[in-house]
Amino acid sequence: MKPKILAPKGVAEYFPPESMEFERIRDGLAQSARLAGYRYIELPVFEDTSLFVRGVGESTDVVSKEMYTFEDRGGRSLTLRPEGTAGVMRAVIEHGLDKGQLPVKLWYSGACFRAERPQQGRYRQFYQVGIEAIGNEDPMLDAEVISVAHIGFRNLGLRAFTTQITSLGDKNCRPAYREKLTKYLSELPLDPQTMERARINPLRVLDDKRPEFSELLKNAPLMLDHLCNDCKEHFESVKSALQTIGIDYEINPRMVRGLDYYTRTTFEFVHPLLGAQSGIGGGGRYDGLMQELGGSSLSGIGFGLGVDRTLLAARAENLHIEVEPLDLYLIPLSTAAREMAFEIAIDLRRQGFIVDMSFGERGLKGAMKAADKSGARFSAVLGEDEMASQNISLKDMKTGSSREVRIGDLFKSLQNEEK
Repeated sequence: MKPKILAPKGVAEYFPPESMEFERIRDGLAQSARLAGYRYIELPVFEDTSLFVRGVGESTDVVSKEMYTFEDRGGRSLTLRPEGTAGVMRAVIEHGLDKGQLPVKLWYSGACFRAERPQQGRYRQFYQVGIEAIGNEDPMLDAEVISVAHIGFRNLGLRAFTTQITSLGDKNCRPAYREKLTKYLSELPLDPQTMERARINPLRVLDDKRPEFSELLKNAPLMLDHLCNDCKEHFESVKSALQTIGIDYEINPRMVRGLDYYTRTTFEFVHPLLGAQSGIGGGGRYDGLMQELGGSSLSGIGFGLGVDRTLLAARAENLHIEVEPLDLYLIPLSTAAREMAFEIAIDLRRQGFIVDMSFGERGLKGAMKAADKSGARFSAVLGEDEMASQNISLKDMKTGSSREVRIGDLFKSLQNEEK
């Protein structure tokens, strides 16, 4: 016997019935974006490597040690996308989407890839739903982006997460803060690797999660204490807007997040029941990213929400994720009945119902077990008597009650049951 081929280590994959919950969470988060007027964009899974080096930042762990980079047959350096924002910005620039009505509001979903150490909630292939709003600096837009994620999580039933926000300043106030932070870091006993990170981008050092390093950084200067007046006013407006729409938040002055492009409003959704990997999503404003990638100097803001982590959070809260069930499971008892059942199934599917049936020479007992496992709302047995009378017994799989309906009226009967 040939050896089995297994999935690569660290890949998150989903199959029924778990995949149905995954699908429901992904679609729920996406629906929140649709309701706010965001339009879908489908992105390449791989991009030119320079897009992420320039867009994400060479000092980040993502670029320095986590990207899946390879050379294609033409000698071009390509990278599997580690995140979605840089790809969206590249598409907006390349296709001139910023030349029309602003802000450009887009949403996306799909797999991202990072060569990390696999553990619960941290995968090498993981899934995100994200949005980007490009071309407007209105702080109300910042609040909208945060609200889209917040509403998405709430509509799925999540309650235990917190919304953390901060401001990372802009090109006017960050240089002076960077000098202060660099001076502070220069007096610490840093290892060579951390010193190099501090040289490229000292803010990255604040993202170090090592316990011993947290102690060294406890008196480090904070960006929130060094904001310019414009950034202060912007942040106050964001907070006011969130209060107006009833979204509670916590200010986290030490938040950095793992990407270099963030400016001003930055946020994260944290779920305390997930342990070390507690972030279920986050994002922020990126005022200079578009220009860095060769486009105009338009501001943008967006987020990436982890579908995998949201599923784990739902389980941690013991939530029952509602999935779309089968409407009807048909059980034919003969060859002629199978032909008729197949015709009925196809007709009902064409009218929008989810219908399955028992295939092959399965007996009644086995077929009924299959109907029960299918999670269908109703089942119906189709035999010689039913074919002759054109009547069928529609069984409610939850209550066990049955009622007789005309086969030709199955559409109306199922439609009425939906009301």
